[in-house]
Amino acid sequence: MTFQALTPAAFGAKAAGARAERMRRSPQYADGLFHNAASTRATPSSPGGLVREYLFGEDRARRRPGGAVPVIASPAVSSADGLFLTWYGHASTLVEIDGARVLCDPVWGDRVSPAAFAGPRRLHAPPVSLRELGRLDAIVISHDHYDHLDLPTVRALIALTDAPFLVPLGVGAHLERWHVPAARIIELDWHEDAHVAGIRFVATPAQHFSGRGLANDSTLWASWVLAGPEDRVYYSGDTGYFAGFAEIGAKYGPFDATLVQVGAYAPHWPDIHMTPEEGVAAHLDVRGGLLVPVHWATFTLATHSWSDPADRVWREAKANDLPLAIPKPGQRIDASAPPPVDGWWQTLG
Repeated sequence: MTFQALTPAAFGAKAAGARAERMRRSPQYADGLFHNAASTRATPSSPGGLVREYLFGEDRARRRPGGAVPVIASPAVSSADGLFLTWYGHASTLVEIDGARVLCDPVWGDRVSPAAFAGPRRLHAPPVSLRELGRLDAIVISHDHYDHLDLPTVRALIALTDAPFLVPLGVGAHLERWHVPAARIIELDWHEDAHVAGIRFVATPAQHFSGRGLANDSTLWASWVLAGPEDRVYYSGDTGYFAGFAEIGAKYGPFDATLVQVGAYAPHWPDIHMTPEEGVAAHLDVRGGLLVPVHWATFTLATHSWSDPADRVWREAKANDLPLAIPKPGQRIDASAPPPVDGWWQTLG
């Protein structure tokens, strides 16, 4: 009996055949696993204490918003010159870049978990349905964790669009098990690129880990460069702060805008998620223009308060005199003329 037959579909699939052989040739792959550039084993420390704090800590109420999160149902635009960003919550973001429409890490499911009845649940509804997104030219996935690669969302996108999925090495095995056609899967190693809809996509390093079951690191994780004829965007994916940001900035920057992870941090895992202050440092390292913080507000994945990421990134951006936008979920922003930060989240903190 195969691995696929023994596990729920949400766990995905292990790479085999030519895909597995390609993974073994990767400079990031050794001893059957993918590794970070700095040989960091990115796993939380003291997992027992962490679980107890998450489940039973006295500050649990602070990890949820104190009221309804405001969402905006921005209408779909078929094509637009310039650079526009629509953050839908957590890391899910539509990047409209030089006429192309790219959806990053779409998660429209109710829970980020292999089970429909357990796991972190949404704190606000998706601002629009997947059908209301309109035309998509590409779908970018940073890694295979449940809060970035969502089975129900992938299945819906198979039917709603013919856009290809750009993914790190090994993640294509999950997609193929979920019936994404092979012709719509583009797998890349770090510093490999592909051209779709006039945009150059480059998988770039990140410091993180992967896995959808009990075993970790059997697929690669990545940040992404989206380079159009006129505009450039950097998406950090999930990552700890590391020296690779400066190298990415030197090789692929500067960027007109960055989408940088600033939430779900804790002392238990300093190497896999950035604090807001580290997110600002990463933005500076890659030579970013407008900073748009992501990976907060939608799912409770750590023990910090719900509003802490936005408060801290705003403070740190002001200290560094950086252009910053903190949109409401679903709010479409023009990167060349972003709205002023208004602290909308602070009444809910």
